[in-house]
Amino acid sequence: MTSPRRRIETDVLKMLMSDYEVTLVNDNRQEFYVRFKGPAETPFEGGVWKVHVELPDQYPYKSPSIGFVNRIFHPNIDELSGSVCLDVINQTWSPMYDMINIFESFLPQLLRYPNASDPLNGEAAALLLREPKSYEQKVREYVQKYAKSTEEEADNESEDDDALSSVGSYAEDDEEDAQAAGQMDDV
Repeated sequence: MTSPRRRIETDVLKMLMSDYEVTLVNDNRQEFYVRFKGPAETPFEGGVWKVHVELPDQYPYKSPSIGFVNRIFHPNIDELSGSVCLDVINQTWSPMYDMINIFESFLPQLLRYPNASDPLNGEAAALLLREPKSYEQKVREYVQKYAKSTEEEADNESEDDDALSSVGSYAEDDEEDAQAAGQMDDV
């Protein structure tokens, strides 16, 4: 039996080495964000969501906390909080699962096959049951409005990441401060 600490390190390392874009919060391996793309051939296709992940100290024996940061229209995802209603995460979680399972299997399956009988978003569930075409149209509207990733956004995010990644580097900060001071003298 591996220790929870080692398992957290292993699972997060797998995520960092995967094709997913993962951003650690304060270099904390127990809290991070993952850019998640909507599955192909669904109304979610083309959307990119920022998913917040928190791993409890008892992980993998206790399930992770998963939440969508940007809005999504889905019966099993709370529109405002982004929390996810998914049995495999909430009730039937097993230490056999890892973070890659969540992003490669569980979330894509949830988006492909919504369960309108166990909703967190009653409006989405009712629309799916009554007017499936209208539901799909509303999903696409939300993708366009809240989950479109443009090149400009990607550039801005990478600049933000660069700024965050240099926080711990004193040499770079000192050099930047010196440059900034020199530029101020030139003004």
